[in-house]
Amino acid sequence: MKKFILLIFISITLPFIAIAQEEDATVLDEKVTEKPERPAFESSTIIENPTNVLYSKNTLEVQMSHRFGLVNGGTNDLIGFWAPSNIRIGLSYSLTDRITVGYGTTKFDRLQDFNLKVGLLRQTRSNKMPLSVTYYGNFTMNAREKENFKNTTDRYSYYNSFIIAKRFTPEFSVQVTPSISHFNTVVPTIKNDMFAVAVGGRYKISPNTAILVDYSQPLTKFYTGNPHPGIAFGVEFATSGHAFQLFATNYGALSPQKNYMYNTNDSFDGDFMIGFNITRKYNF
Repeated sequence: MKKFILLIFISITLPFIAIAQEEDATVLDEKVTEKPERPAFESSTIIENPTNVLYSKNTLEVQMSHRFGLVNGGTNDLIGFWAPSNIRIGLSYSLTDRITVGYGTTKFDRLQDFNLKVGLLRQTRSNKMPLSVTYYGNFTMNAREKENFKNTTDRYSYYNSFIIAKRFTPEFSVQVTPSISHFNTVVPTIKNDMFAVAVGGRYKISPNTAILVDYSQPLTKFYTGNPHPGIAFGVEFATSGHAFQLFATNYGALSPQKNYMYNTNDSFDGDFMIGFNITRKYNF
């Protein structure tokens, strides 16, 4: 009789034990799958705009950007190679896995930019968080001679943006970036602030090669002389330590706020230039 009662007790409790084990396993699986999705992009930039890429703590990234002259700029320019070129060299350092600070210097107008990138939301592999949202902003100073400015603050400009990115598949990623640019001093025909939006995409055609597209649309209308949108397309070759982007673009300022506010190159008239970006990261 005691054996019979024990058998009934085991028969009743065994399903509940099994269910509890399954629930524990499910919770464990969820914890395992709630890992951040792999980066949507290989580099910290997609041609002309910053990406949501944030490196691990204590990572130093060296950046070099180069824009040749306009392809249609002159009869003796060799498609812009012999024309004046704009160059930016920068450094960024990851204070944490979600916070990166950086500095860069640009040839034209001697622009000195100090930038900050912060990861606010991260896409997860389970897709519970379907998007990544990253803040990127900079403070830029024009370091030309003082006779070019009435006041010291006339040198300053600012850029603030939110990068909304999604890795749809291992091959295909997209980001949308609303932004606002501000210049302390502008000519009377334009405004101090420019609202804009950029859309960028990457499609991998091999493990180390991808096609890149980047479109930037100014939204604010000036009194006269509205800037032209930015159109860029090219290829990227990437390894675990560096990325090389080669492309055609009608943006040449190498500063997002200056591109949005002052771009006079009309891509529909063939105003393109050849450019490249190189990034190299070092882990400490």
